Amino acid sequence: MLVAGASLSLIAPITAQASDVVDLEEINSYSRSKTKNSSRLDSKTFINEVSEDIAILKGRVDSLEVQQNEFEAGGFSDTTTLDGKVNFTLGALSYDGTGTDTVSNESTLFQYTWTGNLNTSFTGDDNLYVRLKTGNASSWTKDKDHGTYLSSAKGNSNALKVDKIWYSFPVGEQNTVFVGPMIENYYMHGTSPSIYKPVLKAFTLGGNAAAYGASTDTGAGWVYKADNGLAISSNIGTKSKTTVCPTVNGVKTCQDSGLLTNESKTSWATQVGLTKDQWAVSGMVNLKYNDWGDSYFSTATGDDRNENSTNYGLRAWWRPAETGTVVPEISFGYDYSVLDGYSTNDTTDMYFVGLSWLDTINPDDRIGIAFGQPQRKANTGAEPFMWEAYYGYKVNDSVTVTPIIFGASNANGIDGEDYTGAVIETQFKF
Repeated sequence: MLVAGASLSLIAPITAQASDVVDLEEINSYSRSKTKNSSRLDSKTFINEVSEDIAILKGRVDSLEVQQNEFEAGGFSDTTTLDGKVNFTLGALSYDGTGTDTVSNESTLFQYTWTGNLNTSFTGDDNLYVRLKTGNASSWTKDKDHGTYLSSAKGNSNALKVDKIWYSFPVGEQNTVFVGPMIENYYMHGTSPSIYKPVLKAFTLGGNAAAYGASTDTGAGWVYKADNGLAISSNIGTKSKTTVCPTVNGVKTCQDSGLLTNESKTSWATQVGLTKDQWAVSGMVNLKYNDWGDSYFSTATGDDRNENSTNYGLRAWWRPAETGTVVPEISFGYDYSVLDGYSTNDTTDMYFVGLSWLDTINPDDRIGIAFGQPQRKANTGAEPFMWEAYYGYKVNDSVTVTPIIFGASNANGIDGEDYTGAVIETQFKF
């Protein structure tokens, strides 16, 4: 409009001169007759077009807000996070020995496990943890007796289930309390017993034997951590035990002992440890009552707890200041148990050694070697020995491929019970 006004002011003198020669009224009449059907541009024209554009834009924004609200209604709260992983496992087992207690299946298997971890905080310092898990593991990959149970294995017929659930909250600045209907002792310890990353479940926790061996049940615990690395923890796990199975009117009815009773299975573990930048050491006492015998790194005699047992565990680990050298990380574990109900030969023991090399061949890769003797009674059966070795190659931040070999001699304490296994695991993290 400003430009038009300025232009008219310049044209006005010329128009005054031309009027003496040309009849402007006739020209205007001619122009009006030729353009009477054309669109007329005025201030209302622009206002209408802008209003229509704004209305369309507002409608689109309203639609996006509705879609966002619908998404948020089915999503998580701002304080909930989900991370997970999928493991593909391809492997086979070869039975090489002459023993009579053979493994269940030597065939090649291809299986998977899916794990999802949910963490929710309500105050910023507490945490509600839920682990969802499913898989189709079977056969020797879940064989606890022979030690071939893989850490990644989960077999529940592809049904997605809650695998762990507990709640933790701080008390003061240095204490944390745990409570949950599905939790294991070792989640409530103040000091990490090992930094070795195992393939076989037997090699978790610096040797998953009498002192640290547990199962998922009702539990509660307390952890104290000082500023200098000292940590003290005590926790209890309990599970109902079937004690009476009377037959009433021809129907067998079993009664459970309940929780925290004189008849229930109970594991009470207390740990004291010290952690520094390059090393840690810890001691454990685990009192197990009423036939609690749960161990992945044990022979049949080592896990024979008919009554009660007192289990002592020593753990230590050390790592070099820099990775990528020939010097490995070292993890060590030793358990010693005293069993009630035996007049003689009432003790068992085990040892574990784990070695790890990081960033040796490629960045973020891992080489692992572990070996040890499963829990066993002295001078009872053949002396068992287990081992594993692997190389974990990290394809990218989310995918890792790990070829593995493992084996055992005199597995389960039986002379000649030997086997060798080979596995390739691919892990996808998200």
